[in-house]
Amino acid sequence: MTSVVIMVFDGLQPSQVNPELMPNLSAMAESGVTFTNHHPVFPSVTRANVASMVTGLTPGGHGLAANRLMIRDFNPNQAIPALEPELTQVAEKTGRVLLAPTLAEILSRHGHEYIAIGAGTSGNAYLQNPTAEEFGGATIHPEFTLPRSLNQQLFERFGPWPDEARPNTVRTAHSMRIFTEYILAERNPAVAMIWSSEPDKSQHAAPVGSSLSQGAIRDADGQFGELMDWLRRTGREGDTDVMVASDHGYSTISQVIDIEALVRGAGFPGGGEPGCVAVATNGGTALFYTRPGDHDTAQRLAFWLMAQPWCGSLTVSDSVGEIPGTLPASLVGNQGPRCPEIAMSFRWDSTANGSGYPGTVYSTGGAPGNGQHGSMSKHEMNNVLLAWGPSFKQKITVDTPSGNVDLAPTVLRILGITGGPPMDGRVLEEALSGGPDPTSVVSSTEVHQAEHRLGQQVYSQSIKVASVGTTVYVDEGNGALA
Repeated sequence: MTSVVIMVFDGLQPSQVNPELMPNLSAMAESGVTFTNHHPVFPSVTRANVASMVTGLTPGGHGLAANRLMIRDFNPNQAIPALEPELTQVAEKTGRVLLAPTLAEILSRHGHEYIAIGAGTSGNAYLQNPTAEEFGGATIHPEFTLPRSLNQQLFERFGPWPDEARPNTVRTAHSMRIFTEYILAERNPAVAMIWSSEPDKSQHAAPVGSSLSQGAIRDADGQFGELMDWLRRTGREGDTDVMVASDHGYSTISQVIDIEALVRGAGFPGGGEPGCVAVATNGGTALFYTRPGDHDTAQRLAFWLMAQPWCGSLTVSDSVGEIPGTLPASLVGNQGPRCPEIAMSFRWDSTANGSGYPGTVYSTGGAPGNGQHGSMSKHEMNNVLLAWGPSFKQKITVDTPSGNVDLAPTVLRILGITGGPPMDGRVLEEALSGGPDPTSVVSSTEVHQAEHRLGQQVYSQSIKVASVGTTVYVDEGNGALA
C-alpha cells in the first residue's frame, strides 16, 4: 500500500518556494503538482489550521477556534492558550479537545497508524493526535509525547532535544533524524507528518525576508532534501506520496494594538460580570466572547469596533443574532459550539516591507516591522501546497481553489478509505493520477458586503470567498470606516 508523508513548513509563503531559497522543494514542485490557489482556514493561525488538516473541518466544526480561545465547557469566563498541558486539562474535564475524529482515529479503525513529529508549539503537536493513548499512533514533541510512555524510549535512543534557537535548525534536524530512523524506517505508518517550525519562528522574531528568515528557509529546505534523499536511498520513493504544505501566509506588523486594554477602557468588563467580554488575542485577529445570547453587549461591542481605525472585517455567531454591518460567522467556517460571538480581523493593506514582501497588518502582539499572521489578509490567506508521488499527476499546476481542509479527505482517498465522517474539505481529484483535468473543475467566487452608519461615517466591509462544490475557501476580507 502507498504511504503518505506530509511535511509542513510553518508560515511558508508561495513566493518563498523558489530555486534560490529552496532548491530541494522547488525541484519537487517542478516534477509534481503545484497548487497556486491554496488557502488556510480563518483565523490564519497555526493551531486552528493543524486541527483542520487532521479533521477536514473548519474551526466551527472541529471546535479549536484559534491559538488562543475560550472553551466554555472548560472555563466559561477566560480565554486560554491552545498549548499542552492546557489541552490535556481540557480533555480531562470535557472529554474531548477536538469535536470530530482526526486522521489518526479514522486510520486506527482501519488498522493503520498516523504518527507526527514537530518542534513547533506544544499545542501544534498535541492536536496532531490528541487521542493516541486510546487509538494508537503517536505524536512526538520536545516537551512530551503521546503516548506518554514513548518519551523515555526516544530519549534513550536519540538523546535529549537540542535547545530551541532561531533559526530552529538543530531541533528540526533532530526531528528529521527521529522521523527517518524511527518513524519511517521502523514504524512505517500509513501517514507520517513532520512539522518544521521554520520560517514561522524566525519571521516572528525578525522581518519577513530578513537574513534570519532567509537563512531559516534555506536550512529547512536542506532538511527536506535529506528526507527526499532518504526515500531514494531506501527504495521508498516508488510507494510514497509526499505532500508539502504550510499552515498560513504572512504579513508585516504596521502597529501593535493592546486590544484587551482598549476593550476594558471602552466599558466592557471581564470576569463573568453582566455585559462582560472575554478577549482572545491572535495576532492579526481578535476573538470576543460575550455571555451566550447577549445580543445587546455583542451589538454594542461590534459598533464600538467598527469605529476604530484598525478594525477590518467583523463576523458574528448566530448565537447573538444579526448585527448591522457584520457578516455571519458561517460564511468563513466559524459557526459552531465553541466559536466566539464576534471575530475581528484587523485592517490590512498590500504595502510591501523593506524586503519587498507585500502585506501589512495591525496586530495584537509582536513588534512593528516583524512578521505576523492571523488576519483575513489575502497575503495570509494564501499558502503552500505541493504534491508528488505515485498517486499524483506529474509536472502540472492547479489553479483551482484548494485548502488545508482538503488534506484529510485527499489522504483518505489515496489510502482507499471510504465511509468516514463528513468533512468540509474535498478530495483534490484534479491532482490525482487518473483524475479530471484541473481546468474542468468548476469553481466560483463571491463577494459578501455589509455596512453600518455610525454618525457621519459609514463602516463597510467585504469578504471574498471561493467555492468548489460545497467546499468554501476564504480569499480575503477587510473593512474600514469612511
